[in-house]
Amino acid sequence: MSRYCGAIGFAETYESTPGVWENHIVERGNYYGDVIRNRHKNENGESRNDNVNIDNLFSIVADDYAYDHFGSMRYILWMNQKWKITSVEVKRPRLILTVGGIWNGQTA
Repeated sequence: MSRYCGAIGFAETYESTPGVWENHIVERGNYYGDVIRNRHKNENGESRNDNVNIDNLFSIVADDYAYDHFGSMRYILWMNQKWKITSVEVKRPRLILTVGGIWNGQTA
C-alpha cells in the first residue's frame, strides 16, 4: 500500500448576485493517508484518443473542515493531475475517497 499526501478541491457556494448562486473551488491541503487501491483503465470513446480513468481508493486522515464539507469535495490532486472524486465514505478518523476520471471542471 502506498502513501498519499496532497491537496483536495472543495466547492463552496456563494451568492454572486441576488438569487444567483455559483460554485467557487477552494483547494485545501495537505491531506495525508494511504492509497488503498490503485487501478488504471482505458475506455474507448467516440474520440480518437482513449479516455483515461482510474478506479482508486484513498484513505485520508480528515480534519474538521473535511468532515464538515465532505459533500463538497470535487477533486484530489495525485501524481500532478486532478482526479474527480466520485464518492466519499466516512470512517472516523478517516474519509475513504473513490476516484474516477480526470477532473475537467473549475479549479482553484
